[in-house]
Amino acid sequence: MKITPLDIQQQQFKGKMIGGLDPEDVDGFLQMVAQEMEGLVRENTELREQCRKAAADVEQMARQEKDLREAMLAAQKITEEMKANAQKEASLLVSEAELKAEKILADAERRLAQMGDQIQELRRQKVQFESAFKSLLDTHYKMLSLDEA
Repeated sequence: MKITPLDIQQQQFKGKMIGGLDPEDVDGFLQMVAQEMEGLVRENTELREQCRKAAADVEQMARQEKDLREAMLAAQKITEEMKANAQKEASLLVSEAELKAEKILADAERRLAQMGDQIQELRRQKVQFESAFKSLLDTHYKMLSLDEA
């Protein structure tokens, strides 16, 4: 039977003698109050232990949350660094490719100019050859014409 504070306040003891109380009623009531108090103390102790464990769990979760936040921030920082490095590397690769392209283009233009010069030289040699050949033919023709006459 649970004893409430109201039960304690309203408890009436029967008088055995004039002006006295029945010791068995008082002892019985005190025994019930003691048992109830013992249960309350035990329950209070258990609740305090549960509260302590809950507080420890909350503290542990707070530490884990902090660690998780720090890990997420570190991962975000690493991601940003990786992205920045990738952009730098891409820019470097593009710059290198542009330089190579410019070099290839310059080499091609140089070769084109050389080939143009070679073509001009070949044309000059052709004209010179044709002129020399024509002169040779004219000389042979004149020699043949003199022999016939």
